[in-house]
Amino acid sequence: MVVLAVLGGYAAVSLAGRVAAARRGTRASGQGDWREGEAYFRSLAEAAPEMMWTAGSDGAHDFFNKRWHDYTGLTVQQSSGQGWNSALHPDDLAESETRWEQSLRSGDPYEIEYRIRSASDGAYRWFLGRANPVRDEQGRIIKWFGTVTDIEDQKHNLQILEQQIRERTEELADANTRLQEEMWEKDSARRELDHQNEKMLQELTERSQRATLLAKMGEVMQTCITKDEVFAAALGFAPRIFPARRGAVALLNDRRDLVEIAGSWHDCRLPEKVFEANRCWALRTGHPHLVVAGDTTAPCAHAVGVQNTYLCIPILAQGEALGILHFQATDEAPTLADSELSFKTTFAGQVGLSVANIRLREALRTQSIKDPLTGLYNRRYLEEMLEREIRRAVRAEQALGILMLDLDHFKKFNDTYGHDAGDTVLRESATFLAKSIRAEDIVCRFGGEEFVVILPTANLKASCARAERIRSRLREMTVLHQGQSLGMVTVSVGVAALPQHGTSPKELLAAADAALYRAKKDGRDRVVAAEPPQMPEAESPAIGTRAQ
Repeated sequence: MVVLAVLGGYAAVSLAGRVAAARRGTRASGQGDWREGEAYFRSLAEAAPEMMWTAGSDGAHDFFNKRWHDYTGLTVQQSSGQGWNSALHPDDLAESETRWEQSLRSGDPYEIEYRIRSASDGAYRWFLGRANPVRDEQGRIIKWFGTVTDIEDQKHNLQILEQQIRERTEELADANTRLQEEMWEKDSARRELDHQNEKMLQELTERSQRATLLAKMGEVMQTCITKDEVFAAALGFAPRIFPARRGAVALLNDRRDLVEIAGSWHDCRLPEKVFEANRCWALRTGHPHLVVAGDTTAPCAHAVGVQNTYLCIPILAQGEALGILHFQATDEAPTLADSELSFKTTFAGQVGLSVANIRLREALRTQSIKDPLTGLYNRRYLEEMLEREIRRAVRAEQALGILMLDLDHFKKFNDTYGHDAGDTVLRESATFLAKSIRAEDIVCRFGGEEFVVILPTANLKASCARAERIRSRLREMTVLHQGQSLGMVTVSVGVAALPQHGTSPKELLAAADAALYRAKKDGRDRVVAAEPPQMPEAESPAIGTRAQ
């Protein structure tokens, strides 16, 4: 490259000097020098391995050495003027022409990288095109001398180097990106861990608060004495235990075929206030039933129209369903997390356990105050209730009636038809008495075939009338045992009243018992009112002495 540059510069200087000498000398000698200089330049140009060219001051190319013609395949005529541009790559042509025009206008050296097509294979290679102006003594451009240097290898090496630089830069960028990502991931993991720890702490705090509320609810429910109190407590605690959930409590009726909404919290919306029990999957299966929003697999028919996720949990007491707890997710908290299921089932279980305890207490109390054969209250309960009703009547200055009834000839039923038949007579008579009294009246089995009825607010006259109505209607009752009629059942009744016959349970029962004794003594199947308490005590029989 250095040799070619020196060669080109020498040729240009020589050519310029000869042109100047030709102008100073005679025309004949000048023409000879010019031709001699031009021939000398062309000899040098043809000997050079580079492509070389010249152009006039107007920019029209007038010479290319053989190297150019061999490489491009263009003839002298095709290369003259601006024809040489046809060898350039189309993408480089506009830039080449623009720079050449700028050099012609300014006189500055021309330099550009472009691609030239090879005539041998049609491929393009990169070349460096350069041109310098040749000036006369007055500084005017009289010629342009240019070279075309093959830089394909340099370009390729430069591209390789640039590619390596890009790759290295990309590697460094990737490494930096990975480092930043690792730092971000670590920072994100730390933040996530902090968030999880905070969330876990919050959940533990909430769970602790819920557990405390559940324990407190359990304590309250243990002191409840009715189912209504249990469900009222449940509806009171539910909004505090489940503050982010809507919910409702629905209870089965006595026939166990309908479910009615007993109460709700947080504006829980259910389309039906009363629905059939089989419309809830939780009541069907006996297990919690979750329906995710949009899932049409097995929705509860009683929740048609509920758009959010909901959960139904059966309330069970000793294996028997009492109703359901219904929970609904909200738009702010659209899911029902599995972690909450244990609280919800515990909540339902606590309600069911409390109801079961109440049932057990009621069953134990019933066993203690109910006669197992007739289902009526027993003598123990009679004594409690009679004392209570006497105090109430005395405070209110009201009357109170007592009926003591004894089935006539009861021993005959046992002797004739057997004890099972006698039990049947007792049960049927008890059922009849229970249906013949008012809601506020109390009927008890006093012992054997004797019954006592307490009539609050009834005076002696009203009590006798009630006794007579019972006696007359009992005669109409038909008792069947093993498909056989046991005959007519009659009853003798003794009537006493507060305050005429006393103001204590002992006095009233004694008066009614004495009246009953007279009824049986006078022929049975009749009603007898007690006599005033001043009757000689010797004439009063002892309680429990009866003629059969």
